[in-house]
Amino acid sequence: QVQLVESGGGLVQSGGSLRLSCAASGSIFSILSMAWYRQAPGKQRELVARFTSGGTTNYADSVKGRFAISRDNAKNTVYLQMNMLKPEDTAVYYCNAEVVSAVPLTTRDYWGQGTQVTVSS
Repeated sequence: QVQLVESGGGLVQSGGSLRLSCAASGSIFSILSMAWYRQAPGKQRELVARFTSGGTTNYADSVKGRFAISRDNAKNTVYLQMNMLKPEDTAVYYCNAEVVSAVPLTTRDYWGQGTQVTVSS
C-alpha cells in the first residue's frame, strides 16, 4: 500500500501565495508521475499541474504563469507553489501519484485525502 499525505492548504487573500506539499510513503519501487488536481464545489475534479515520468511539466491554462510544480525524488514528494491566487482558485486540492510497487509488481494511481485552499476577495 501507498499513502499520500498533503499539507499546506489554508485561507489566503487574493493575490497571496501558498505552497502545497505531498509526500508519498509505503510500498514504492518507483513513482512515474505526480500531479495536483482540484475540485471546487459543484464542479468536476480537474488537473492543475503534472510532473511526468519524463521530467516534463503540464499546467492547466488557468494557472499557467502563477503556479509551479516541483518534485523531490529523494523524498518522494511533490510541491505546488501557488502565487497570485484568485478567488476562483478556491477548491480542495488533491495529490495524485502513479506508483510502481515491487511486490507484487504493479502500477496504480493513488490519491491523497485533499487539502482545502480558500482564497478570499
